Amino acid sequence: MAIRAAWGFTMEKSIVIIGTSDTKGEQLKLLKDKIRARGHRAILIDISMGGSPTIEVEAPPSEIAELVGKRIEDIRRSEDRRANTNIMTKGAQNKALALLADGQLDGVVAMGGTTMGLVGSRVMAKLPFGIPKVVAMPAAQPVYVGRVFEATDVTVMQLVVEIAGKNDLVNNAISQVAGAISGMAEEALDHRKLTLPYPSVAITQIGFSDNCAKNVEALLIEKGYHVYAFHAQGVSDRAMDRLIAQGFFDAVVEICPAGLIEERFKGNRPAGMARLDAAGDRGIPQVWAPCCLNLTGVGPTRHNREKYLASGKVFEMDETRAMTRFPEDELIIGAKLYAEKINKAKGPLTLVVPLRGWSSIDREGSVLYDPKQDQLFIRELKKGLRVDLDIQEVDANLEDLETAKTLVESLDGFMKGRR
Repeated sequence: MAIRAAWGFTMEKSIVIIGTSDTKGEQLKLLKDKIRARGHRAILIDISMGGSPTIEVEAPPSEIAELVGKRIEDIRRSEDRRANTNIMTKGAQNKALALLADGQLDGVVAMGGTTMGLVGSRVMAKLPFGIPKVVAMPAAQPVYVGRVFEATDVTVMQLVVEIAGKNDLVNNAISQVAGAISGMAEEALDHRKLTLPYPSVAITQIGFSDNCAKNVEALLIEKGYHVYAFHAQGVSDRAMDRLIAQGFFDAVVEICPAGLIEERFKGNRPAGMARLDAAGDRGIPQVWAPCCLNLTGVGPTRHNREKYLASGKVFEMDETRAMTRFPEDELIIGAKLYAEKINKAKGPLTLVVPLRGWSSIDREGSVLYDPKQDQLFIRELKKGLRVDLDIQEVDANLEDLETAKTLVESLDGFMKGRR
């Protein structure tokens, strides 16, 4: 029986479970029973590749395979585990999206081992922001958790015990998983009705642009904008792009769009090669600053660290963190990448270029200060442009108030023109 709220309407939710019944049948059945006991529907997407379902499932492996034009019998005969996993992942994504379109997905949980955690997170990445998402895995190792989270609003539950057999430890863990996803689904707002007040502006920032971000936020708020800040460390900036793609935000101030060049050269804050696409595709106004387009981390975790240390221009923060300048060959390649993003943008875009350093750590007097090399990036950017780009130079450092004023005035001009 569905739970009913005091004001009368049903609280029944449709909760999708992703798992493999051939190896975790009795555990998935317990999870389903626990969810149903709370008054909700449980829909099991079974991506078993090694055998037939051992329990009742709503979406059997044969259906999941057929959704991508494959036969489950062929998959079971194949020894290409990676290819099979990709097939079933794509099928599960298609099934989840179909359930969402039919109004039959209010929450989703994936339970199993490391592979299930990774597969489940790939399915969840296709779903909109705001839908409850839980990955329950027995060993949420740091090496995998980053891939599970990606840039989605996923909750990871570390179960500690292996999900095998039935005993008090396993039963307790599964009960908590059921409680987590059920409670989240019960409390979640309808993702289709999540809105932001107009005009809402997303901004990116990093520790080396704190003053700029604070000034931009304060100036925007003074003008009546609603501001949402994202830390450009490679995850939050990707999450911002996903929210933009889903229709959130009316404009963006990219103080730190460096996740793209960091991705290209394997830096510590990579944000994927699709970084910056969402705002351009939607055509919302964009104003960019170049924070950290000229700098990259050179601490102990830096890939190919020796190349970056060779210049001798290193700004050390502590024993694990240090920054240096990108070498000129990489600046040139990076400039072309950003030019292509600008060329594809469907809406208005301005680039604000401070002439006295692009962050708090490459001010005049710093070992990283090199305005000539900064201009090399800008010249190469211009060479790659196929559209007219408004470039506004500011005789200041990025962190100076004048830069923030120019960013805000540029954005406000775009927005007033639209209104």
